[in-house]
Amino acid sequence: MMTQIQIRIDERTKRDAQKVLETVGLDLSSAIKVYLKQVIIHKGIPLMLVTENGLTPFEEQAILKASAEARSGKNTKQTESWKETKVYLDSLKSKK
Repeated sequence: MMTQIQIRIDERTKRDAQKVLETVGLDLSSAIKVYLKQVIIHKGIPLMLVTENGLTPFEEQAILKASAEARSGKNTKQTESWKETKVYLDSLKSKK
């Protein structure tokens, strides 16, 4: 037995998605069916969710928080020269 799903989406998103899907030989309905099957297989969303900047929402929030802290002078370190700054930045990399 088949059922029907109805969604509302802006025209531009629909049009842009159809153009992309056309290049891989899928129509919008088939692509949505593939997506839903993958949700079942993965028992969740089958792709990494990223913002328009290519970051996960968590990463983007962390950057925004760090930026706000830096602007307010919190969690910052003053350095006297570029060399000292580079040494400091390299030390942060090694802490990963």
